[in-house]
Amino acid sequence: MELVVLNTSGKETGKKVTLDESVFGIEPNKHAVYLEVKQYLAAQRQGTHKSKERSEISGSTKKLKKQKGSGSARYGDIKSPVFRGGGRIFGPKPRDYRFKLNKALKRLAKKSVLSQKMRDNSIKIVEGLSINAPKTKDFITILNALALNDKKSLFILPDTNKNVYLSSRNLPKTKVMKFNEISSYDLINAGEIVFLEGAVEKFQENLKK
Repeated sequence: MELVVLNTSGKETGKKVTLDESVFGIEPNKHAVYLEVKQYLAAQRQGTHKSKERSEISGSTKKLKKQKGSGSARYGDIKSPVFRGGGRIFGPKPRDYRFKLNKALKRLAKKSVLSQKMRDNSIKIVEGLSINAPKTKDFITILNALALNDKKSLFILPDTNKNVYLSSRNLPKTKVMKFNEISSYDLINAGEIVFLEGAVEKFQENLKK
């Protein structure tokens, strides 16, 4: 399985990169993808929700009526959950929504997404991005050359590149990440995935560990 390497002008360079069939050519496992996306979204939740219970409400603790003889229900104090303004029964408490998944399943999820993107012809490989200073205008020029100006795109870098990151930061449909920071959610959320030439080998090696 091979892909042609493009330059930043969107033209073929004559070079090709061999893609590993075990990463880009497997039968997608939808359940593995579902679990990793669920884990990612769960980790984004703050979990700071809280409602006051009976013991936390400010109010009198005096018994409203005597226990017997009134002909009505047996009342406690005004903080009872059955009264308006009283405590809430089984209300939400602060909690951590994160949960763990094993590494093999997370690798399978990424391989599944990449294999589906490969089938959809939504993966490109670019020779390299040379931006000398943080300029959004220069990055937009590259997007236009690659026909990505109106599409959600994810650029995967082999190493940290501050100029590229800062140049793309103001573009809502574009995300730039290093190869070892990628989750299945990032891959799914992108309409087009753009690997820099050196990032492909590192990404494949990372998924084989």
